[in-house]
Amino acid sequence: MVLDMFRLDGQVGIVTGAGRGLGAATAVGLAEAGADVVISSRTASDLDMVAKSIEAHGRRAVVVEADLNDTANLGALVAAARDTFGRLDVVVNNVGGTMPCTFMDTTEEMFEDAFHFNVSTALALTKAAVPVMLSGAAPGGSVVNISSMMGRSAGRGFVAYGTAKAGLAHFTRLAAADLAPRIRVNGIFVGSIATSALEILVNNDEVREQMEGDTPLGRIGHPDEIAATVLYLASRAGGYVTGKLLEVDGGIQAPNFAFDLPDL
Repeated sequence: MVLDMFRLDGQVGIVTGAGRGLGAATAVGLAEAGADVVISSRTASDLDMVAKSIEAHGRRAVVVEADLNDTANLGALVAAARDTFGRLDVVVNNVGGTMPCTFMDTTEEMFEDAFHFNVSTALALTKAAVPVMLSGAAPGGSVVNISSMMGRSAGRGFVAYGTAKAGLAHFTRLAAADLAPRIRVNGIFVGSIATSALEILVNNDEVREQMEGDTPLGRIGHPDEIAATVLYLASRAGGYVTGKLLEVDGGIQAPNFAFDLPDL
């Protein structure tokens, strides 16, 4: 049956930035599909709540509290999957983000930090994961990178963030070429999703209405919609897809929120 192609029974995933928002929804979504999940972020209390949700679906969760901006910590996630479950099938590079900033106030350090947090972490975790993915009885797996619609469009205030997310998108294409045919690598250009990262905006009725009005589908996205896309890319349902970035953004072609930064 077609629905069976979305199952991940007996598989093991890693989700970074899994304490809340897209990462939490994705980790629980993988568990609903039958996977055991290694979850990581900086806040243990958030991870414990996600772990309970995973276990409520009858799956096992391993919590790794770590600052994932330090790439030296990423190997521990792969080791946890290998030592606890003896395999690794899915890696979701979700950790990332950068605060908006005007062009002239964006320093080289901020620019490089954005690239490191959004792209170098994905490289480090994927490299660590590949040997374990290839060591199983059925060697192979899937990597899903969480990019942003700002990585494919332009808007003021996002020069560091947008450039980093564009870098992650092309990293996805290049890594897919390097790791084919055993390991598929795909990504998602994520639009405006109702998570804690956006709550300062979407809790303002005027701003929310403006954002919804500038979105063809007329609403803000839900984290489960990103989790479902990750599941498609990670499972056999997406087994003939690699090197692609899916646009899950309500149909927007430009940012649906502007900071109204003045001309120089």
